[in-house]
Amino acid sequence: MINDLLNKRTKIVATISDKNCEPDFLRQLFEAGMDVVRVNSAHLDPEGAKKIISNARSVSDKISVILDTKGPEIRTTICDEPLKFLKGQSVKIAGHSDEKTTLQVINVNYRDIAMFVPTGVYILIDDGELEIKITEKDGDILVGRIENDGVLGSRKTVNIPQVRINLPSVSERDLTFIDLAVKLDVEFIAHSFVRSKEDVLAVQKLLDSHDSKIKIIAKIENQQGVDNLEEIMDNCYAIMVARGDLAIEVPFERIPGIQRAIIGKCIEKRKPVIVATQMLHSMITNPRPTRAEVSDVANAVYSQTDAVMLSGETAAGKYPLESVRTMTKIACEIEGEKDQYIEMPAGSLSGEVSAYLAKVAVKTSIRINARTILADTVNGTAIRNMAAFRGIKPIVALCYSYRTMRELSLSYGVIPVYMEKKQSVDEFIRVSLRDLLSKHDLNDNDIIVVLAGNFSRAAGFSFIEVGTVEYLKERVRISESDLMA
Repeated sequence: MINDLLNKRTKIVATISDKNCEPDFLRQLFEAGMDVVRVNSAHLDPEGAKKIISNARSVSDKISVILDTKGPEIRTTICDEPLKFLKGQSVKIAGHSDEKTTLQVINVNYRDIAMFVPTGVYILIDDGELEIKITEKDGDILVGRIENDGVLGSRKTVNIPQVRINLPSVSERDLTFIDLAVKLDVEFIAHSFVRSKEDVLAVQKLLDSHDSKIKIIAKIENQQGVDNLEEIMDNCYAIMVARGDLAIEVPFERIPGIQRAIIGKCIEKRKPVIVATQMLHSMITNPRPTRAEVSDVANAVYSQTDAVMLSGETAAGKYPLESVRTMTKIACEIEGEKDQYIEMPAGSLSGEVSAYLAKVAVKTSIRINARTILADTVNGTAIRNMAAFRGIKPIVALCYSYRTMRELSLSYGVIPVYMEKKQSVDEFIRVSLRDLLSKHDLNDNDIIVVLAGNFSRAAGFSFIEVGTVEYLKERVRISESDLMA
């Protein structure tokens, strides 16, 4: 119901494992507030990804799917069991990708690692859980000293701060999963470790070769990505602030400022933005979050991000449902504290007239305390333009394609609904209002802002009307019997 949907404007992305992805489980997460399913290709095979996506589609056609690529990253190889390293221990690091990692040799998936890593630098594994200082080289093998007690599992990320390594934009594994994403027609590919626009364009070229409509989310998780943010934003659909690796590559005290700046720039450029990594990390093993985690999620919501993301909490944790519910409660509480609206230029994503009407609709809905905004869309551009103003009234987006409906599940304050394309303003109002009234509890004196025009030859909004439910029902001749049908 509209009453329920008004409570959460910030969207929730939940990472799902093929080990726990049954439809009943996904349905529970969806009903608790999950909007988007994330599939991390670094931790499963193609069959596992197919299983997750198929089950998500069976739960609701409104759930969109993000498939993560590994991108230009280095990871450790598998190990037979978690390995416990002790401070002061000596260990070798080698690029033998087909060999297992042991207590004696940590193998990684990059053959030439010794060529680029000098002595004296620190290698950080698994978001800094294990720190190793490189003391010498032995041919193509690095030798280091363990700097802290730690446990190492399989396929963990490897960061080498301040060292630039010549890695390809797209790995062989990425090619496999990008092909899979095209075949399964997912909505988004989140490309990891984006350093510049070239990394985004490399993925876009592959998608274009398949004539795919998949949108690219650029994951910002290193200094190069931060430095080149503007050009990256100009070439992708959305941005993910991936704070785990970012906090390793960049001094940790800079992360809050970087996060806030990226969110601000994304809002200004009408790019959806996701804040990710360890938001409720303690809930992997505990039923309640820490106070610091609550504040972390709250700060992201205060900054008006489009979405917040759960990783291990829902992929491998003991309390996945509780994690989604907790995130929903925090978002609802923060969003309800104050009215909000970001004053900025109308923008130009969908044309000058359409952009101006979008801004007017949001401001009007707030000033007259409208119940909702009804708007139609072909590709979602005008809706994203409207969502960027971060108005407090829900935008019910009537989408003329299922893909657009699912893409908008990532946008702030938008309730996407599929509708067959209409031929006139009156037909659009009649069908959309009838559907709204049949599903949600609205009074005759509730005010609705109607924004439409995508059924005409020109894309974007060309028509705006404001009226009460009673007035609009009379205007397009909706009777009580129509609502009962």
